[in-house]
Amino acid sequence: MPELPEVEAARRALEAHCVGRRIARCAVADDPKVVVSTSRVAFERAMVGRTIVAARRKGKNLWLRLDAPPFPSFQFGMAGAIYIKGVAVTNYKRSAVSTADEWPSKYSKFFVELDDGLEFSFTDKRRFARVRLFDDPETVPPISELGPDALFEPMSVDNFVDSLSRKKIGIKALLLDQSFISGIGNWIADEVFYQSRIHPLQIASSLSRESCEALHKSIKEVVKYAVEVDADCDRFPVEWLFHHRWGKKPGKVDGKEIEFITAGGRTTAYVPQLQKLTGTQSNKMVAANPGQLSADGDAANEVLADGEDDDLKPRKRVATFRAVRGQQKKDAISAPSRKTRKNVGGKEKPSIEHIENEDVDTMGPNKIGSTSNDEHGLDKPTARAGKIPDRVTRRNKMKPSK
Repeated sequence: MPELPEVEAARRALEAHCVGRRIARCAVADDPKVVVSTSRVAFERAMVGRTIVAARRKGKNLWLRLDAPPFPSFQFGMAGAIYIKGVAVTNYKRSAVSTADEWPSKYSKFFVELDDGLEFSFTDKRRFARVRLFDDPETVPPISELGPDALFEPMSVDNFVDSLSRKKIGIKALLLDQSFISGIGNWIADEVFYQSRIHPLQIASSLSRESCEALHKSIKEVVKYAVEVDADCDRFPVEWLFHHRWGKKPGKVDGKEIEFITAGGRTTAYVPQLQKLTGTQSNKMVAANPGQLSADGDAANEVLADGEDDDLKPRKRVATFRAVRGQQKKDAISAPSRKTRKNVGGKEKPSIEHIENEDVDTMGPNKIGSTSNDEHGLDKPTARAGKIPDRVTRRNKMKPSK
């Protein structure tokens, strides 16, 4: 899903090309799942004639400040994207839609033509984004419930260390929690853990001060660099894990093997040789504490159907977690390891390892050219963390391909 750098790239593009211009025409999609709490007609009527004063962002949320309220707000979800006609804007690859043959795209949820003829559109082909109309976006959910922005409001080192010392939760689940720090998503989390040599399942409160300081530095540097290059992944440093983490395929970074586990409810790439569990935790751990839950607050549905793990549909994924919990209970009774079994109908029942291997992390970002406040409280950042345990795949079940 789009993370802070991609949303910031969109904000900067709007700031550079649209501020100071009046909205001459507006077309809002008749899609109540995405455009919430305001009718299409009322939304369009509130926009026409208004002048764009500024483009604002917090975490993965963006809104336009006009010369008078209400203001349009965009929660990017899994595949939200901003397109400005004739202007290159970096977008997450999974968010990409074709605008060459059709403008605005059929996936457009919010389209504007400005008084100088410039046009821009917010698109979402997956329908997990949210477009809202707020009198004051910063005072109501979801934005009011976000933690400090990783770019604009970084924690001091001391505050960061103190906060981690009080969190008895897996460190990746914590960083994905938008109420803790807003803007960090899956790829940023994997990158900063790799650079700071921290295992993604390490309990936050168990980290040494040295590790906390290294993580704080990595967050600052990765976010700053990604923003400076407008989230253009081709310009990311070649030594970053980012270039090797997609697709859950066997690979190496700097000559060291990459492995994949589930942490914070998300497919996670890490390098076992460099990122080791410390203290009472062990690299032989098979299943983490169920308290280490996914806490990515973009939308309740996204916890189960995230953009990078969407080859597993929500229903099937719930079954996966049930299977894992069932397996853990059986292991606790000291049962022998199980092979593939057959159900009553003679059909094979997939093993836990087989099910886990269906959890596929697929695509990265790519540069392409070209009411009132929410009364229903939809998709607040207080994520439906669900009962999603972190899992580590048994290494003896993961033989690298030759």
